[in-house]
This record gives sequence, C-alpha cells and structure tokens, in this order.
Amino acid sequence: MDFQVVVLAGGNSKSLTPLVSKVSPPTCLPVANHPVLYYVLHQLEESNLKNLIVVVEGEDAGLLVGAWISGTFVDRLHVEIAAVPEDIGTAGALRAISHYLTAKDILAVSGDLVSDVSPGAVAATHRRHDAVVTATLCSVPISGSSELGSSGGKDKTKKPGRYNIIGLDPRKQFLVHIATGAEIEKDTRLQKHLLHAVGQMEIRSDMMDAHMYAFKRSVLQEVLDRKDTFQSLKQDVVPYLVQSQLKSQAVLSGIPQAEEDGNKKVSFPNNQVMVSQILANASTPSFHELYSMDPDGFAQTRKTHKCCAYIASSSSYCVRLNSIQAFMDINRDVTGEADHLLSDNVIGPSPKLGTKTTVGPHCMLGEGSEMGDKCQVKRSVIGRHCRIGSHVKVVNSVVMNHVTIGDGCIIQGSVICSNVQLQERVVLKDCQVGAGFVVTAGSEYKGESLARKEK
Repeated sequence: MDFQVVVLAGGNSKSLTPLVSKVSPPTCLPVANHPVLYYVLHQLEESNLKNLIVVVEGEDAGLLVGAWISGTFVDRLHVEIAAVPEDIGTAGALRAISHYLTAKDILAVSGDLVSDVSPGAVAATHRRHDAVVTATLCSVPISGSSELGSSGGKDKTKKPGRYNIIGLDPRKQFLVHIATGAEIEKDTRLQKHLLHAVGQMEIRSDMMDAHMYAFKRSVLQEVLDRKDTFQSLKQDVVPYLVQSQLKSQAVLSGIPQAEEDGNKKVSFPNNQVMVSQILANASTPSFHELYSMDPDGFAQTRKTHKCCAYIASSSSYCVRLNSIQAFMDINRDVTGEADHLLSDNVIGPSPKLGTKTTVGPHCMLGEGSEMGDKCQVKRSVIGRHCRIGSHVKVVNSVVMNHVTIGDGCIIQGSVICSNVQLQERVVLKDCQVGAGFVVTAGSEYKGESLARKEK
C-alpha cells in the first residue's frame, strides 16, 4: 500500500520507575514474558506491514532493541533502527528521521501499545478517505485511561481524571474536534463557528487515543518543518491538523467565495459567504469541499484536507503500557481474557515444581524456573530462570527473569524486576522492586518502591 511504518519505541519512562533503567528501556518491559514491543511488531507482521523503522532514544537502547528484533523476527520483518536524542517527543522523533521518510503515507505507532486492532485496517481506512491523518480511537480500558499514569495499587475502578474530548461527524468518519487531557478543565467550550461549520457533532469522552496514526507524508513533513516547536503527535500535530481542516485559506485571504446548489455553479452577487456556508455539513458526502470563484464569477470545487478516525470495535483490546498500573493490568489480561494476543502455552516448557505446589489459572511460568514445595501462584507471571524456595506465595504479581526468592516469602500486587534477590520471609504488598535489588530477610514493605541508586 506504499506505507512506511514508524514504531516509536522511545518515550518518557518517569511513570515506570523503577521498572525501567538505562539497560532496560520501556519497550523491553515484559508482558507475559515477551518484551512489550513484541506485540506491536507481531500485529504489523499480521497486517503484512513488514518494512519498519523502529525509533529508540539513545545509541545503547538502539543496540539492545536491534539485537532482540534481529533474533526474534529474523527473516520475518525488515527493520531499520534509528536512534534519536532523549526527550524530544514523538513529533520530534519523526522530525529527526524525516529524511528517511519517502512513501506517500506514514503509519506511526507507539511501541508500548498492546492491542488486537489491525494496523492494516487503519491504513486501509486512511487510504480510502484520502485523509491527511487518521487517528485510531479505542474504548477507555475498564481500569481507567492508561493516559492518567496511575502508578500501582489494586484499585480497578475508573478514576476521576482528564480524558480526551473527541468530536465526530454523525457518520463517525471524520475528526472535527479533539482536546487532549492536558487541555481539558471542568468545562469544555466549543467555538460557535465550529458548530456552524459541521452542522452536527457527536461529542465523546469515553475514547482513548491509541497512538496509532496514519499520515499523508507531504502534509506531515510540512507541519513538522513549519511548526518546529511541536513535540507531541497527540498534543500538537493532530489537534493542529483537526483545527486547520475547518479553515478556508481562501476565506482568510479575502478571496470571494460561493456555495453549492446541487451540482450547479452558483455565483454570489456580494461575494461574501460565512465559513459555515462554505463548509458542507459533515453528515453529507460534500464535507471538506470548498467553493471558490473562478474568473467568470462561478463557483468551483476544491478539496480541503480530511482528518479521519478509525474507531475500533468495543470488543477490541487496546491498552498502552505507560504506567505501573497499566503494566500490571496488561500482564493480567494477556494471561487471562486477552490471551488471544499470545500463542504461547500458559505454563512454559520446562519449569520445575515441588510437591504440593499449585499454579492457578491465568498464570505463566517462564522456562528454566524452579519452585520449591508447597508454593502458591495465583494470577501472576513468573519470568525465566527464577529460583523460588518453599512455602512461597505469589498473588497478582509480576516476577521478571533471574529472580531469587527465599523460603516463606509472600508477594502480593507487586512487580519484582530482573536479578532481584528476596531473602527468606520477605513480605511485599503493592511494591515495586528495581533490578538487582536485595531485600533482606524478614523485611516487610507495603506500597514501597525499592531500587538501587543509579551511578
């Protein structure tokens, strides 16, 4: 389809501390014992979108991610790794690699997205409408918008916060208004000219921006070049395009205008027409058509750009791993109700279990791990090559690779990063333990973040 795919695998990691570090970037965080980046790449492969640019922050992360992709997707994907500076944002990342972008259309997708929404379907919708941007919208997750950045705990109810306000045309094809969470206060105001221009609008606050966008490359590059302060696709580029689709450059320049009467050309004696008369109603096929005067005083049609929405079905799974709570939720879901995203067996090929040790449903045990006698594992993921003693209880938790857990430990609602050592009789509830940390015998922690200081 002449699409270039850019996977934005950098991102701000502050909300994921202490799970991430210089040697473990966010896209390497494990979901059901696969790096989260695996899920995006797998979906792209399924859509036959196999020529990719994966953008990472920093040369070290580029080497790490590149080596993993080469080993996992060998002969399956053609991937170029592009390292960009840190903290330049998603728009800044595309600006930094713009010289690599040559196709007619660009599909940009976040590397922390775990979803069963087809990237190919988004690309096809974009091409069908000849849009300048097509944004993928999904239902807000049950536990609340992952964009809120919740940082742990076990509260699975929807939390009050700032959501996206989305304005759609009656046929739910075009984006006619968008306000991101950062802009939304208690009351949201819409300008009158916008309502006049589109005629009817459906306002939605229950939708999440999935950070999967299709762009017309020429328009995207023009915006990135002209608006060099834009850093975010979601907060800067997409709202700018949505707003500008309803502005007629002809009107702003004072060029005489005319409006349509069926399929005829109609001249206007006074040559003055309001924007609401120039823009066709969004519920009609002529939406995004403008009418300007030709030299003989008759109206001629020209197109403005279109901003479209791809709305995933309500049954789709779509969550971004951008907070500790989201990390916990996704691991729980992928080993449970969303297990169609992963084809692996629930129990890995070679874990060793002691006598009277029980592993409940919705669990995953990585290969090479061992558990002692009389252990209990419920709704949890255990990584590869872990050594777990006897009488250990692990509930609603994620234990990464090469972790050692001593006898009698109790772990509930917690994340244990790789190479951690928990000595005997440690009790952790709603905690996060950073890589390589040692928790001394008999310690008890609740709601704590434990990590070594980085040098």
